[in-house]
Amino acid sequence: MANLFDSLKIGKLELKNRIVMAPMTRSRANDEGVQPDFVAEYYAQRASGGLLISEATNISPMAKGYLRTPGIYTTEQIESWKPVTTAVHERGGKIFMQVFHTGRIALPDMLPNNAQPVAPSAVKAAGQNYTDSGMKDFVEPRALTTDEVRQTVSDFAAAAKNAIEAGFDGVELHAASGYLVHQFLMQPVNQRTDEYGGSVENRARFAIEILDAMSEAIGSDRVGVKFSPQMPFNDIQEPDADDVYPYLVTQLSGKGLAYVHVGDHANTGWHEKLRPLYSGIYIAGANFYKERAEEYLATGKADAIAFGVKFLANPDLPARLEQGAELNQPDQTTFYVGGTTGYTDYPTLSKSAASA
Repeated sequence: MANLFDSLKIGKLELKNRIVMAPMTRSRANDEGVQPDFVAEYYAQRASGGLLISEATNISPMAKGYLRTPGIYTTEQIESWKPVTTAVHERGGKIFMQVFHTGRIALPDMLPNNAQPVAPSAVKAAGQNYTDSGMKDFVEPRALTTDEVRQTVSDFAAAAKNAIEAGFDGVELHAASGYLVHQFLMQPVNQRTDEYGGSVENRARFAIEILDAMSEAIGSDRVGVKFSPQMPFNDIQEPDADDVYPYLVTQLSGKGLAYVHVGDHANTGWHEKLRPLYSGIYIAGANFYKERAEEYLATGKADAIAFGVKFLANPDLPARLEQGAELNQPDQTTFYVGGTTGYTDYPTLSKSAASA
């Protein structure tokens, strides 16, 4: 029976434990998507996890949907990530970059020349997005042409190459949370009549083509993917999710990916549905605490467990879980504000003991 502190092989990597830091947006980059120096310390502090997955990172100027989010498409952005990967590796850690395109969730405020956001179809999302001047309603996006869809596939492959150049051990495709890849999977959002719309197979084509392109660029053993079926966020609507996700994970089983990462944010039994259908490494995320994580590993429901805000607030989370120590509580007011407060200043067990 596996436990949280057993090693795990993912692709060619040997992870020292099965505790994964989930990708979490922290909004510390500058307006050009370049990471500041102190980001290296944030990730290095958490290098005791078996695998760190970076915050979602923009693959192109049109991918950006949030303020102060990093990119991986310019030389300056690539260079700003290199100290991060070096610092993590120096502390014995492994790190993947999560790459994404926000699609219809972007606002013109975030895009070059106040461009209209793009999506599978011109279907506006209900809700609002944050700007420094206040919350703003989502706008109606422009439908991508078929050629633009194919170009976006190429943009993801280029981003994967750039991530490896920046020193990452691999790349995770963000196909969750209502962003562009997820939008293609959703029947109410994807009303296309070309080969990327209509049937489940067609709506899944975009995600699969991206994974194939990234695998060709950097090797399938360096490529992972995250899904979040029916997650209540960004106006996600998936009436046929029970058809979409079993199809996807079954199709991906033979591709030799590093892993599939599933966040069951609504806690509605998606791990139990999908794990038996996937033959490779399966990372389960969302709503986990130590006892539940141990039960999933011991019974084969997952190969590793992803922790989000627990890892954000506890840079030494593996040690705390192993010792049964009390966890720091996250300060949500500092999640996206920039600077080091609420970022690199959460205390570790050793610092807490020294100040006691």
